[in-house]
Amino acid sequence: MRNRKSAINNHQSSIRNATLLFPVAFLIFFVVSLYAGERYFLEENGIRVIFESPHEPVARELADFYPGVRAELEKVFGWDLNITPSIILIKDSKQFQQMIKSPLTVAFAVPEKDLIVIDYSKMSARTLSLRNIFKHELCHLLLHRHIKSVTVPRWLDEGVAQWVSDGVGDIILDQKRSLLNKAAFSGRFIPLGSLAEGFPRREQDLILAYEESKSFVDHIIGKFGREGVLEILDHMKRGENVHAAVLRSCSIPLEDLEKGWHNALRRRITWFTYLSYNLYEILFAFAALITIYAAIRIILKKRRLMKEMEEME
Repeated sequence: MRNRKSAINNHQSSIRNATLLFPVAFLIFFVVSLYAGERYFLEENGIRVIFESPHEPVARELADFYPGVRAELEKVFGWDLNITPSIILIKDSKQFQQMIKSPLTVAFAVPEKDLIVIDYSKMSARTLSLRNIFKHELCHLLLHRHIKSVTVPRWLDEGVAQWVSDGVGDIILDQKRSLLNKAAFSGRFIPLGSLAEGFPRREQDLILAYEESKSFVDHIIGKFGREGVLEILDHMKRGENVHAAVLRSCSIPLEDLEKGWHNALRRRITWFTYLSYNLYEILFAFAALITIYAAIRIILKKRRLMKEMEEME
């Protein structure tokens, strides 16, 4: 990487050892969180990217993404994003896990520092879109930059970010399965009030929390249009809490809106949907029953043969 510094400078970007360029407060955070080794810094197109070899191409890709992603978010919300975000690319998943303590998480944002941290090791197979992950995290920075006087509930924060990033979240979701469908069938939802301050750490509950967040925002859009969500956020920007903002924007209490969402999900779920969702479990259980039945038949057959042999003797 050192041998390539001159070539990098010829591209008119400022890449240096990251420890030479950051303020002391950020440097402490950086060293403590990531066990600082030799990392490199790129500042281009209004963002800063910290990376390790061999992630220079990814860093440049993010710098290329930023103007377009920023413009898309500003157009959706009608809010400016006058910040210079810092992006840290992690190539060692173990390092990332020491910060976040969640094996499903691929990225997180720290709005008070205008910071995004991405575990690129989980995206190396390109099963996830780097651009959409970046857009999702950037949305968090935008929301918290404009909504400061009241708390943004975690479910709203994540639901809106998933909405604008085509359903992509901070965590890896199995798109073939839906815990939300199972919760709707059983009626065992996680109340939104329980998801206001944070999400559960248990893997299944965490996935359900993300699914619920997106589904509820989609429900609001389905009933009131995207303007309904934007109006809620605008009232919160002016200092109203989420309950007052929902009531003013949708003319319905948040609790009643949540109940209507639950009912809509239940109506959508049928026995066929539930059986389809549990197909692998049903097939596995059926195979297990066949195995048990076969084993019992073998045991009975052996006993019958032994009895016949005894009678012959």
